[in-house]
Amino acid sequence: MKLRKIIGIFSLVAVTAASIYAYSIYKDIFSPNTAFSENSVAIYVPTNSTYEEVEELVKPYIEDMERFRMVAEKKSYVRNVKAGKFFFRRGMNSNEIINSLRQPVPVKLSFNNQETFADVAGRIAQQIEPDSISLYTAFTDKKFLADNGFNEDNVLSMFIPNTYEFFWDVSPNKFRERMAKEYRKFWNKERLAKAEALGLTPLEVSALASIVHKETVKADERPRVAGVYLNRLKKGMKLEADPTVIYAVKRESGDYEQVIKRVYFKHLETDSPYNTYMYAGIPPGPIAMPDISAIDAVLNPEQHNYIYFCASVTNFGYHEFAVTGAQHAKNRQKYVAWVNKMGIK
Repeated sequence: MKLRKIIGIFSLVAVTAASIYAYSIYKDIFSPNTAFSENSVAIYVPTNSTYEEVEELVKPYIEDMERFRMVAEKKSYVRNVKAGKFFFRRGMNSNEIINSLRQPVPVKLSFNNQETFADVAGRIAQQIEPDSISLYTAFTDKKFLADNGFNEDNVLSMFIPNTYEFFWDVSPNKFRERMAKEYRKFWNKERLAKAEALGLTPLEVSALASIVHKETVKADERPRVAGVYLNRLKKGMKLEADPTVIYAVKRESGDYEQVIKRVYFKHLETDSPYNTYMYAGIPPGPIAMPDISAIDAVLNPEQHNYIYFCASVTNFGYHEFAVTGAQHAKNRQKYVAWVNKMGIK
């Protein structure tokens, strides 16, 4: 009887101890373990990171690193680190934190208005893991360009301004394949048919659209401006677009940061295939990244007889259009007088 009582006591103690231990483990795993006041924080784990490096990354956001480490070991995370962007929510427990580190979330990546591919690479590199040099190298690879119908002059045409989803640690090669795929998707049968009806290739449309894009920020005016340039092409005239001259000057000098507010005769003497005062036809590539409204303006131009246009001094941001040289001369005189009055050089 005494032995049975002793066994009972020991059993009770053992169960109690086991319960306490189990509760302790449960608490370590499932009690809140965050140390930040925001609703959520983003964690970026670089490719090939070790578990120790991850610990250093998350330490500022974890209340008890021992509890975090214990769960990481039990769930084998220490041997299966994933790269990418991850979110921690305030109040997460260690189990939820480890689970979140196994589920990378996509980033929303966007770009527009860049003037050179180097600018594009820099803009993209701010939003995903690969740096601008690796992106630039991937996109200017000669085989990749040839396989996809581009060259270094027109590769900017591949980038259709929009917002895309990528995993943060996407490789440069996978990124470029996605951009090439998006380009082919954008140039659907309808757009290809419209380009063909104009006697233009998609690359020529993009180059012309970049000029339209630079000429006017007003989306509702772009079809009219596109119509002017298409009328000039039909008549065998040079495009004589000031934005192409500005781009030619920048390209020849290598200084894309310079600000040219006014085109002078000295600029018109720049010998570059991008100078449409000197060379006929469409430039060999875009002078900037045209947005979709500019591309569609070229594909859906306003039908009219205008050959000339000049910035308006009464309806700022828009232009005055003319059919004859005499009409254009009058509009231009008004503009030059206003520019001189404002002291723009």
